[in-house]
Amino acid sequence: MRPNNPLEHKLEQIRTRRIDVDVAGTRTAVWLYGPPDADDTVVLVHGFRGTHHGLLNLVALLPDVRFIAPDLPGFGESGEFAGEHTLDAYAAWLAELLEVVDAEARAVVLGHSFGSLVVARNVAALDDRRIVLVNPISENALSGPERIPTAVAVGYYRLGAALPEAAGSVLLKSPLITRVMSEVMAVTRSRALRAWIHDEHEQHFSDFTSRRALLESFRASVSDDVISHAAEFPEGVHLVAGERDRIAPPSGSERLHEAMAGSTLHVIEGVGHLVHYETPTALARILAGFLAEKGAQHD
Repeated sequence: MRPNNPLEHKLEQIRTRRIDVDVAGTRTAVWLYGPPDADDTVVLVHGFRGTHHGLLNLVALLPDVRFIAPDLPGFGESGEFAGEHTLDAYAAWLAELLEVVDAEARAVVLGHSFGSLVVARNVAALDDRRIVLVNPISENALSGPERIPTAVAVGYYRLGAALPEAAGSVLLKSPLITRVMSEVMAVTRSRALRAWIHDEHEQHFSDFTSRRALLESFRASVSDDVISHAAEFPEGVHLVAGERDRIAPPSGSERLHEAMAGSTLHVIEGVGHLVHYETPTALARILAGFLAEKGAQHD
């Protein structure tokens, strides 16, 4: 029996619609949650090897907000790029997607982990949209404080690429490897919550379209960092970090905050890289406060 999401009952009560749009030459699956005429709209950009499912706790906790949640190309139910899955390709895709789903440029863009790199790659293309970065990849993973675990990951993906197609795919989709990665990211002591997180990763962590798409997007994930683009961001960005994050340590988020003029940093205690899973209520409160700032400015 699969573990239950404690917020599933709330999510089931929210209006949901799926659409497919042609963006950057690829079919993109997009889920629309909440009231279509809501005062606030948030576009969710999920992390590496994830799908839109990973950020649905926010949707459940903020039923009055309209959420637009795509699967990134190469993952979930979206197609993949004909060309290479680089950060430039993802940034161009995001810019074009926003033109389709948020033509008036009113939405807030929230990027989690790898999603923060996609957002940062071409901030100017986001126009005047406000930005929230959750567990941002502030510093390059290959040279940052967690470069040793990153080197292990690089070796894993290189092996997955070097093996014949069938064997490489088996390795990259290995339930054992998925569980190890999940154990590294989850820090909660709640057995029930850990069981649900592991089940989520088991269900969605290997939901990529092809070995090529996965390997190329992994290379993209270690090719850049947000702090290199800090000066390009508008004022008012909110950064959310986990106190125990080993993938994107809070020290890096603090340096990013210092480099990013007019930004606000929230460090959530007792959580790591899975803020959206382990402390969704705290994240929802931060996002609700961020959205309320816009309302106050227009009063």
